[in-house]
Amino acid sequence: MTRRPPPGRRPPRVERGGDRDRDRDVAGEPVELRIYGLNAVQAVFAKRPDAIRKLYLAEARIPQLQPLLRWCVAHRLGYRVVGADDLQKLAASAHHEGVVADVLQERPASLTHWLRTLAPGPHVALWLDGVGNPHNLGAILRSAAHFGASALLLSKHASLALSGAAARVAEGGAEAVPLVRLGREDNAVAQLHGAGFALAGTLVRGGNDLFGARIPERVVYVLGAEQSGMSSALAAACDLRLSIPGSGAVESLNVASACAVLLAQWAQRHR
Repeated sequence: MTRRPPPGRRPPRVERGGDRDRDRDVAGEPVELRIYGLNAVQAVFAKRPDAIRKLYLAEARIPQLQPLLRWCVAHRLGYRVVGADDLQKLAASAHHEGVVADVLQERPASLTHWLRTLAPGPHVALWLDGVGNPHNLGAILRSAAHFGASALLLSKHASLALSGAAARVAEGGAEAVPLVRLGREDNAVAQLHGAGFALAGTLVRGGNDLFGARIPERVVYVLGAEQSGMSSALAAACDLRLSIPGSGAVESLNVASACAVLLAQWAQRHR
């Protein structure tokens, strides 16, 4: 365990990390992710305390993080009290909120495993096809956690993955909503249909009015990238096509805002 150095001693050297995975995923070895933000770190501690590997915090955060610090002492995990400049370097962001942690990253589940462990009853999930912005991912995870979404589905070759920035924007939602990595698109569609899910493609225009449509109790909302939209094959496989009506003052909502509206509409009817 490492603590703040006595006055007059040199401050600890900090490592630049930001959103990169710190260890290579070789032969199935765990991958460390550097996360930051008070709610993001506390959510990991609440759900997966054993995943925490190292902690850096501002002196002002000591009172709020006493349970986590006691955990670190009890389990001989290193923590350091550092200054704001060091925290900014560690997080590669000014939005660290006084705490940075290195944690073991949870691997996305397979679709087969997720469906096998899914409880009976209503469920809503999000399939992101081509969405790549980490801040959008974080905002989507926050809304998904708030409305009780069961999973966030990622296409097989999508580069989108949880990062420090996404975890911070999610405000703890990254620990509440599992990520599921899909296999072949046609197989994924067949598996979801077999589990009773309808696929609802979301369109800027030309779809049925979301607020008047019948939303099934088991639904996967499919959302494409803001510029290119979802793939044509995936769009063709959707059972429903939905649009969110608006005033026309702007072309559309961004993908994260659209997710919140879609999830709220499902929750109103089925939660």
